[in-house]
Amino acid sequence: MCPFCYLGKRRLEGALAQFEHADEVEVTWHSFELDRGAEPAPDVALVDLVAAKYGTTREQAVAQHRSMAAAAAELGLTFNWEQARYGNTFDAHRVVHLAAEQGLADAAHERLMRAYFTDGLAVGDHEVLVRLATEIGLDDGAVRAMLDSDDYGNHVRSDEATAKMLGIESVPFFVFDRKYGVSGAQPVEVFTQALETAWSTRHEVPEPVAAGGCGGGCGAGGCGGVCGA
Repeated sequence: MCPFCYLGKRRLEGALAQFEHADEVEVTWHSFELDRGAEPAPDVALVDLVAAKYGTTREQAVAQHRSMAAAAAELGLTFNWEQARYGNTFDAHRVVHLAAEQGLADAAHERLMRAYFTDGLAVGDHEVLVRLATEIGLDDGAVRAMLDSDDYGNHVRSDEATAKMLGIESVPFFVFDRKYGVSGAQPVEVFTQALETAWSTRHEVPEPVAAGGCGGGCGAGGCGGVCGA
């Protein structure tokens, strides 16, 4: 649901595209919910929900979403915020964990993000999730059975507990080689530097270090600019 996660994903991909050792990099996705209490698919405009949740005016919310749409367009992404169907993402995260077992986590994230940001689909709706999951190659029956159960719910909660333990309060947040953290949708150059640093120090004893720079991210207080240490 955070547009900066989509921007950050594209910028990381841009860095990987020019990274000499990209074929030896494995990307692992982790769950992070911004609004656990959200309804699956509330029938309220996104900007109105955001304005109410974060205590801003509707005009401020509209301006913010227009700005994010412009930033997305620069990366070839389409953010149709006026038709976005905000909702609970817990089950969508469970679908990603199911997809991960078949090596399809990245495909699942990409399809879910495009569904929400571009297609105006409610990714909290089970029928929508089944359709999107089958589009990337998951079995219809397996997805339905998973959604009707509690499967992978512990995976989501475990990811969130780990994020809390690490002090991660906003997304996107990237950890390279368990040592270097990059907070926010940073420029491609920041991701490139993090990749190169992680590669050059991969045999050293892990010592958490936060990469600098300013990007954008979403947290409990809303979406906006984020600066790393």
